[in-house]
Amino acid sequence: MSASSARAGRPELGLGIDAGGTRTRWALASPAGELLAEGSAPGMSGVQLATKAGQQAVRDALAALAADVLAVGRPAQVHAGLTGYGGVPEPLSGLIRTPLGLAADAVTLVTDIEVAYLDVFQPGEGYLVHAGTGSIAAFIDEAGTFHRAGGRGGVIDDGGSGFWIARQALRHIWRTEDEAPGAWQASPMAREVFDHVGGSDWHHSRAFAYGVDRGEMGKLALAVAAAAGTDPAALHLLQSAGRELGRLAQILVRRFGPRPVALAGRVFQLHPVIEQACRAMVPAGVPMRLRVSHGHHAAARIAARAAARVAA
Repeated sequence: MSASSARAGRPELGLGIDAGGTRTRWALASPAGELLAEGSAPGMSGVQLATKAGQQAVRDALAALAADVLAVGRPAQVHAGLTGYGGVPEPLSGLIRTPLGLAADAVTLVTDIEVAYLDVFQPGEGYLVHAGTGSIAAFIDEAGTFHRAGGRGGVIDDGGSGFWIARQALRHIWRTEDEAPGAWQASPMAREVFDHVGGSDWHHSRAFAYGVDRGEMGKLALAVAAAAGTDPAALHLLQSAGRELGRLAQILVRRFGPRPVALAGRVFQLHPVIEQACRAMVPAGVPMRLRVSHGHHAAARIAARAAARVAA
């Protein structure tokens, strides 16, 4: 199906949305599974819906996303996965459907990890460990039931995630500064981190840690990775992140039996030692591989199939 026929308004187009803390990705698909277009928007989270300011930020991001989608074609169904989604459709469903001009029954909501899983595995096939701003391991069984390990958010856990790496780095740096003021000058990791947050004074770290959203906080993991080649503390921290992520895979293997494990998310791209440490936590004989997850593609195809059923 061509983009021109999509603009003509064919009713069975499906829109898939994969919203994470750092970035939101979308794709538009035909019932045959052909991807017509895809794009991105600012990151968003279900946690933002708890405040008016957060709701406005999500509304603005979804309005921009809708404008890009409508330039290609109007979807009949939307399947959206959102990090931090708690299972209550409103107000998120309304924020998605209003700029697209859709009815309430045209929007299906799940967590972002569910759409990511279905891009990598069929139900019952394997386990997905996903590490970006947050971290979680997922298994959808043959009956379609979703099982998880982790994914509790940065305040409680999210071990091995970008947010966790950032928090651990700041903790290590400032505890060291308490013990030996000025020690940061000899620490490649501290220098990278302070360059990222804007300065070496405490007020810079404080303003960053308590003033930015969790997606921006997670990006601090890039500074840690940049120092890993010259700073043993940074390398050790990334190894610890890998062990935390391997623990999640280990839990699902123990609960449901040996199955292949897929590793996805930007954290696994930070440094090879993360994958290595993760693998060491999983029982021998369990296949494990890195995957680039395109959850928005899977979500778009799910939405397109739903649109075709409605049209039939």
